[in-house]
Amino acid sequence: MKSLDRKLARIRSGAYTPQDFIIADAKDADMAFGLTAPGPSRDEAGNFAAGFAARAAYLDAIRAMTRSGLVDIMLTSASSAEILTAEGLFAESQVTPAVRFNDTTDIWYPRGGRYGGEPSRPFRTARLARVRDFADLGLYSITFSNDVERDVATLEAYSAFREEAATLGTRHFLEVFNPAFDIGVLPEDMGEYIGDAIVRLLAGVVSTEQPLFLKLAYNGRRAMEALAGYDPQRLIVGVLGGAKGTTRDTFELISRVEQAGARVALFGRKINLSQSPLDMVALMRSVVTREVSPEEAVRAYHGALQNKRITPVLSLHDDLAVSDPVLRMEC
Repeated sequence: MKSLDRKLARIRSGAYTPQDFIIADAKDADMAFGLTAPGPSRDEAGNFAAGFAARAAYLDAIRAMTRSGLVDIMLTSASSAEILTAEGLFAESQVTPAVRFNDTTDIWYPRGGRYGGEPSRPFRTARLARVRDFADLGLYSITFSNDVERDVATLEAYSAFREEAATLGTRHFLEVFNPAFDIGVLPEDMGEYIGDAIVRLLAGVVSTEQPLFLKLAYNGRRAMEALAGYDPQRLIVGVLGGAKGTTRDTFELISRVEQAGARVALFGRKINLSQSPLDMVALMRSVVTREVSPEEAVRAYHGALQNKRITPVLSLHDDLAVSDPVLRMEC
């Protein structure tokens, strides 16, 4: 049994402790950003260099994180998972491979593109029957538009996906994005709108088709606590990382959501764009288990960079700042 399944079992039994907090590394950005997905190139010392890294570097980063055992889930595109599973990366690992099952139009972010500013439309590139050969877990994402026609199409597509997944014995977790444009809901009410929409949707879904857990944006402590406390054994809440922000943002976010009842963190850019991803995730775990505070973790992270002779992009002073708007409002 891999660490994900053990932790989910303890969470559902009501025996959760911070050591059971689930962390996923989201390396599926190639299905959103294309060529820029691997992030900046790095020199031999690990410092950021000009231009973007190639896919080989992205795959190497996935291998390194998986072999570290610091994460419970490695989320990738189907093509990456196929390559890495074939070479045996996950065979003896406690890390569960997962793939992005759908790539709705609002995650299409080619340079010069404008898809993200329009209502999300359902779309799937990956074929479940093919993916099932090397991964039985994946991410399905939806975005509510507060528009009947758009949302009906989104939910009908999700319904068809659930039926296919159940037939194939494939598990999934559900990502619910905040819309990237005005849908007639005030920003301070977005968390309530998203929470209501999720509960309304999943109330009609039987256990064999339920997502293992949720992945959504942090819309403040009140909204997170309400959703996480609604049905904690059945409706396990996770948070997405969003923009990179400062290192303090990363540690503050994971600390606050865990205390608000979230049991999963799925971070992409916050890990991939960090200068030392393994140190970043190791300290994320220390923050969750309350061994260090978010501020202490930032200082420890900069100490790790210094030991590796990596020049930090931000000074310690700047990196200690909370820059995320939602987090700042709660300070």
